[in-house]
Amino acid sequence: MNEQYQPQTIEPQVQQYWQDNNSFACSEDSNKEKFYCLSMFPYPSGKLHMGHVRNYTIGDVISRYQRMLGKNVLQPMGWDAFGLPAENAAMKNNVAPANWTYENMNYMRSQLQRMGFGYDWDRELATCHPEYYRWEQWFFTKLLKKGLVYKKESEVNWDPIDKTVLANEQVIDGRGWRSGALIERKKIPQWFLKITDYADQLVDDLDQLHEWPEQVRTQQKNWIGRSNGVELSFTVNADTELDVFTTRPDTLMGVTYIAVAAQHPLALKAAENNPELATFIDACKNIKVAEADMATMEKKGMPLGFDATHPLTGKKVPVWTANFVLMDYGSGAVMAVPGHDQRDWEFATKYNLEIKQVIRPSDNKITADISVEAFTEKGVLINSGDFNDLEYDIAFKAIASELERKGKGKITINYRLRDWGVSRQRYWGTPIPVINCPSCGPVAVPEEQLPVVLPENVEFDGSGSPIKKMRSFIDTNCPECGADAERETDTFDTFMESSWYYARYASRGTSDAMLDPEKANYWLPVDQYVGGIEHAILHLLYSRFFHKLMRDEGLVDSDEPFKRLLCQGMVLADTYFRGDETTGITWISPSDVVIEKDDKGKIVSVVHKDDGLPVSHGGITKMSKSKNNGIDPQMMIDKYGADTVRLFMMFAAPPVQSLEWSDSAVEGAQRFLKRLWKLVHEHLALDKSATLDLDALTEQQAELRRKVHQTIKKVSHDIDARQTFNTAIAAVMELTNSIAKFKDQSDQGVAVVREALETCVLLLAPITPHITQQLWSELSQGSQLIDAGWPCVDEVALVQANVEMVISVNGKVRGKMSIAADADEDQILHTALGLENVQKFIADKTIRKKIIVPGKLVNIVVG
Repeated sequence: MNEQYQPQTIEPQVQQYWQDNNSFACSEDSNKEKFYCLSMFPYPSGKLHMGHVRNYTIGDVISRYQRMLGKNVLQPMGWDAFGLPAENAAMKNNVAPANWTYENMNYMRSQLQRMGFGYDWDRELATCHPEYYRWEQWFFTKLLKKGLVYKKESEVNWDPIDKTVLANEQVIDGRGWRSGALIERKKIPQWFLKITDYADQLVDDLDQLHEWPEQVRTQQKNWIGRSNGVELSFTVNADTELDVFTTRPDTLMGVTYIAVAAQHPLALKAAENNPELATFIDACKNIKVAEADMATMEKKGMPLGFDATHPLTGKKVPVWTANFVLMDYGSGAVMAVPGHDQRDWEFATKYNLEIKQVIRPSDNKITADISVEAFTEKGVLINSGDFNDLEYDIAFKAIASELERKGKGKITINYRLRDWGVSRQRYWGTPIPVINCPSCGPVAVPEEQLPVVLPENVEFDGSGSPIKKMRSFIDTNCPECGADAERETDTFDTFMESSWYYARYASRGTSDAMLDPEKANYWLPVDQYVGGIEHAILHLLYSRFFHKLMRDEGLVDSDEPFKRLLCQGMVLADTYFRGDETTGITWISPSDVVIEKDDKGKIVSVVHKDDGLPVSHGGITKMSKSKNNGIDPQMMIDKYGADTVRLFMMFAAPPVQSLEWSDSAVEGAQRFLKRLWKLVHEHLALDKSATLDLDALTEQQAELRRKVHQTIKKVSHDIDARQTFNTAIAAVMELTNSIAKFKDQSDQGVAVVREALETCVLLLAPITPHITQQLWSELSQGSQLIDAGWPCVDEVALVQANVEMVISVNGKVRGKMSIAADADEDQILHTALGLENVQKFIADKTIRKKIIVPGKLVNIVVG
């Protein structure tokens, strides 16, 4: 065994063994308990970043641990390969998106392999490959025939110069990121999936997900937004009914105006003869509709010039158009109760509209001053006629009943969730398998004509999708009537591909179907899913929806795709810069910065390594290209080895918390691995072997062995139940400290140390698989750690024959004693009082109290 730890030599050798023996390939085995561990697959952007490394290390640790428990483990990897970044890179680098994507996949695959991740590469997939998206297209045609797909006009961000649709993030200050043109809100035909048909299931089945973070379940529940309320109608112009939905019918008597969306038919009709109103409506086309933006933007509106009639009182209330009401939500109209809704209050205050209080606090000690702000809590009705003095629940039913009696409303359930728009007017995506026929309308592409292959050899200049100009792709014949027709040139939202990839992994090798139900149902649901909290809503919601669609198609037999979810925190790093907002800020990579410290560790100077001139510290933020504070994983691997990077990632913070990058902590991780290597080397240098004889252990030998099995118990619990890998590693570090202090070189002493070192290696195997494989091979004469099992706790070893107890008199320590762990209180007290030093402090005094904490201390109070 080499005396020095050399990761650059060890790691490639271990990885080559795994590759040669296909060590992580797996297949269905009904005789073994399965475990499917999946980390969210990456977009092939060019290089791995530290966020990837953290995500995939967590998944690999869990997978390797479960394998050591004897389970049949599946851990696959692939590529979420379609999407906007490839189009942007194509324009920047003058290369086709496909070529850029495939080159990145090849490089990133080698990086993943260099990190030692145990993937079943036989199952690798890329969503841009026709053999993958063929089945997505097939499934879409099935859903189309079931009536779960429809087409309607929907608003998009339209760049009039580039003549293309832009994503929200491509609109900067109202202008196209590339052309600089003012962006228009334009209606175009879009395809939608009826996710709202599954809204109840998506809410109710959250109760099955006991092993998901409560935060994620709450976010999904809020996004779906199921609420009980009343749908009611106000009459406009004597003959038009304006429908609204409210969860607070108890406030109905406080309605003082109605607000409709700028695109509502009533607003558009009123604008025909009102140029000022038409200008306002046109301006509303360019507002951002993200929820966060809506909450903070200035509330604006205009009166439409007519009133609506209150359904119960008959009172007239003005109808306004307001920029905070969206046409895509509900009916595009809301009843405004400014006395009891803060948004309505702000709008009414701005435009001097009536504010009426109809709810008072249930607690008379609380006052509500609606001249200052809206009172939004539930309470007791006032100023509400026959409904006065009713509390919320009774008022809800009473007002709903009166509305229903008058034919003006009914109790109903409403959802915030809207159907999923899956059309994208982009190129690099899955072609939507529809043919548009002048006579037959939209017709699904027949199964035998699938896949509709996306042409990859294209010239991409960013001025719209190239396939929208490609007649060889567009021109075709209608499958139903045979007439000339055109292919759909929109592509799918890339969330479509990532909504079912986990299931395709489980059926890899199946070429004649979307899924092989027998294979898929063996592996599914995924036992452990790992990914960022930023995917808490859309990706996870769409995947859950897709899983239910596949279940209803008979492809899977489970309700949910992912049993347990771990959302890892971000990776943070220092930022450095020069300049200011006036002259411009230049962000400087941490690797280009030299930090000088004094003897006490205080920073004296921070300078650029090239010119020695000062740079400023910009704080600690998430690693990003924009702040130039990313750390290249490849550079760290080359310098320290993959195991050191993996160990640091797992030790620096609990997985759900943010991790702060620290070069010194990375160096500390490597020092620990070197120390472990040295301990094994020194042990083997003794060239002694002995069989452990549990009946012949001294107290010190038994104590070290007890520490070994306490560590096994803690690490097992921390990895499995708690998923706090940092505390598991800390426990192993404590064990290595105990080993280093143990100097007994007798036969039994050596045997106990051998067990302790083997345990350290096994416990670290999921985290640092390369060094532990090499150490295991040295300790066990060549056997492979990949086939080793997880160590078991010897409960007998945990039992202490003797315990050390502290003896204090009047709260001050006066001695220590070793006593049998099962000694009763009389034995403990008798032994404690007999200690010579204790006798000095209790002689000639009266013992007033005796406090015994078994196994820890005895406190004697004298006076």
